[in-house]
Amino acid sequence: MSDQNNILFIMMDQLRWDCLSCYGRSVIDTPNIDRIAAKGVRFTNAYVQGSSCGNSRASFYTGRHVRSHGATWNDWPFHVAEWTLADYLKPSDTEVVLLGKTHMKPDAEGMKRLHIDPLSAQGKALSNAGFLQGEHDDGLHPEGPLGRYSKIDPKYNQWIKKQGYEGGNAWLQWANAVEDEAGVARSGFFMKHAHLPARLPSELSETAYMTNRAIETIDELADKSWCLHLSYIKPHWPFVVSAPYHELYQGIDLPEAIKSEKEREDPHPIYREFMKLGVAKVFSDDRKRQHVMPAYLGLIKQLDDELGRLFKHLEEKGLDKNTSIVITADHGDYFGDHWLGEKDLFHDSSINIPLIIHDPSPAADATRGTVCDELTCAIDLIPTFMELVGQTPLYHRLEGRSLLPILHNKDFQSEREIIVCEDDYGRLPVAKTLKRTPYNARMTMAYDGHYKFVHAPGFDPMLFDLKNDPQEFVDLGRDPGYAQVRYQMQEKLLDWSATLRNRVAVSEQMFAEGVGKSLRQGILPGFWSEDEVPETRKIPTSAGVF
Repeated sequence: MSDQNNILFIMMDQLRWDCLSCYGRSVIDTPNIDRIAAKGVRFTNAYVQGSSCGNSRASFYTGRHVRSHGATWNDWPFHVAEWTLADYLKPSDTEVVLLGKTHMKPDAEGMKRLHIDPLSAQGKALSNAGFLQGEHDDGLHPEGPLGRYSKIDPKYNQWIKKQGYEGGNAWLQWANAVEDEAGVARSGFFMKHAHLPARLPSELSETAYMTNRAIETIDELADKSWCLHLSYIKPHWPFVVSAPYHELYQGIDLPEAIKSEKEREDPHPIYREFMKLGVAKVFSDDRKRQHVMPAYLGLIKQLDDELGRLFKHLEEKGLDKNTSIVITADHGDYFGDHWLGEKDLFHDSSINIPLIIHDPSPAADATRGTVCDELTCAIDLIPTFMELVGQTPLYHRLEGRSLLPILHNKDFQSEREIIVCEDDYGRLPVAKTLKRTPYNARMTMAYDGHYKFVHAPGFDPMLFDLKNDPQEFVDLGRDPGYAQVRYQMQEKLLDWSATLRNRVAVSEQMFAEGVGKSLRQGILPGFWSEDEVPETRKIPTSAGVF
């Protein structure tokens, strides 16, 4: 067991950072997650690189920006040649296992072009972000006029049937449904029912099921070194939670939405259209928001309780001594902040995420329970994981930086001026209203720790001064007094775009060995005569003189 070097990579879907009590602003208590924070480092300025589920996760799984991997929104694949977490950890013989959501789709055309059978081991890995082992469940299984959203019946549905709950879709009929006051089953998609408990007891919920699977998987891995990506679907909607979690936070003082009336006075055109979306209208209504939020908080409390069960199992098996634990989210949730719902724009409510890393090795003893305010990224995790298992990060591909120096109390050189997050809103009604095409319905955010700048093709930029306006109420994108700041941020964004890792087939070693090589192979431009050629570059006498 001492030779093992494991990583438990926990991701929760649509979890706001300020809902964890270790971040100091939560109305709920999350003692089990807090306990990991007390043994590790809690990052306060961690940001995703994509503003929706799909593009954010693609960056987590590739270690690259959205512009590099190309999976710009939900259901869009990255190309077949893209490396992912399993590829990067392969040299260390680490078993990489998935339990839960990836939101990744296969590059079917790329596999067809390369004659890769989708049902082969290679095809299956390429179809799911490199995760060949484990249990894939994106956790959304509704049904509509076009049939089911997901083409795969989850193992969770089959398990629920074995517990005696009949029906063709347990996810929809039991786990994410409620019974109203008249005893009629209602879909959890309708938020008016969020105050009612799920039709299943908490021990049969998706969260409990996936925790069970994590415990079983860890036991099955036995003495192997592993990286387990435990990817919970919750607290993502539908906002339905089992008893007693559904009522724990009903009737208490809930945090008010971060919003200001001045945000609705002459807003940026894109922001204006996002405020018109149905989910934004629901959560902009304080009464409706207050009705739904207890269910969201209950889902988080349930997650913390289930993680406590998992962490206890690690301790009982002695695996807490050699298992690094990473806790994060794929993005946040506006939940009424800035008159918005869901995600997709760039306020901190949406793209600032919780990030907690616990390294059990003695090298991390000096930083236990500390807080790091460095600007950090989702793409920093793969290089961190590589160093945790003893590998050297492949920085000719990876666009993040390892956080291990921070964990080990050493100098950290991020080599970045800005954090970048990207958004593709081409599939949203917003794009049609604004007369955007699938190729220009894009936004790119740059944040340097002071200013947050958003480039939006076809429109004026957005700009926020987070030092003086931390709640991001005032858009300075059209303010003439900030023209120089906008220019400077635009230059930083241009520099970033020019230094993306597109030379992926050339390693750092190949690059170093290639410098000056052509001169040593007889390519001698710029010399007037033979006398100027250094001895190390002279043509050998066996070649003759010419």
